[in-house]
Amino acid sequence: MPEVAERSGGPTVRLEAGAQRQPVSVAIVARNEAARIGACLDSVAWADEIIVIDSESEDDTQAICRNRGATVLEAPWKGYSAQKNLALEKTSHLWILSLDADEVVTEALREEILKVLGHDGPADGYRLPRKNIFFGKWLRHGDHWPDYQVRLFRKEQGSFNKKQVHESVDVNGKVDSLIEPLEHRSYKDIGDFFDRQVRYAGLAAEELHSQGRKPGASDFLARPIWRFVKGYALKGGWRDGREGFIVSAGYAYYVFMRSAFLWERRRGRETT
Repeated sequence: MPEVAERSGGPTVRLEAGAQRQPVSVAIVARNEAARIGACLDSVAWADEIIVIDSESEDDTQAICRNRGATVLEAPWKGYSAQKNLALEKTSHLWILSLDADEVVTEALREEILKVLGHDGPADGYRLPRKNIFFGKWLRHGDHWPDYQVRLFRKEQGSFNKKQVHESVDVNGKVDSLIEPLEHRSYKDIGDFFDRQVRYAGLAAEELHSQGRKPGASDFLARPIWRFVKGYALKGGWRDGREGFIVSAGYAYYVFMRSAFLWERRRGRETT
């Protein structure tokens, strides 16, 4: 049973006699991610190619990426989906692992991914459970676990949909799930968390506005309350303590702000 040595001093992967795993490209988009992208890149040093699309970072993001062997391409920000699809286009291998700069592939997940590549599937895409860590705490309940995301897929079979926010990969083919989680450390502090809820709400409102949607009374009251109750009470977010309460409240705030921004856009159109 021969051994296949991975790039950059990575693990040795054992495959069946005569087998050879498929190469994989890692695709990442980034802007001012110097504080976090190093850990992400270190966790995929075994990959055959790493492509980073950088949106004019003003910190050391590009230098950190190049020092770790990544190919860095600079492109103005065109939105989450467009930027991530651009990263996919620039890859050269048949399999893609798409990551955010604040995500880390654990050793156990790496081994599971390498098994998929060793057998060239058999599925066309794979959902990865995501381990969301908030202020050092793994949120095991509510809307936060297992938080499946399609991240490993055949290049010709997958692409990101055109959503303004909360974009995801659509796969034209069979999709299976992996067991080992992707680690996700997204927010620097409480301010960052709530700032992002406002930013995401604005993008979501813009998308709804383009579809001709307008908010009703329930969108301002019932929907935010329901989002909190569903995540915190029904899905057990309360088991995550104060962190679970803060995150559940933040998601309810997002729903409210989405309606408020949509109302603002509709009002602006109706008064012009």
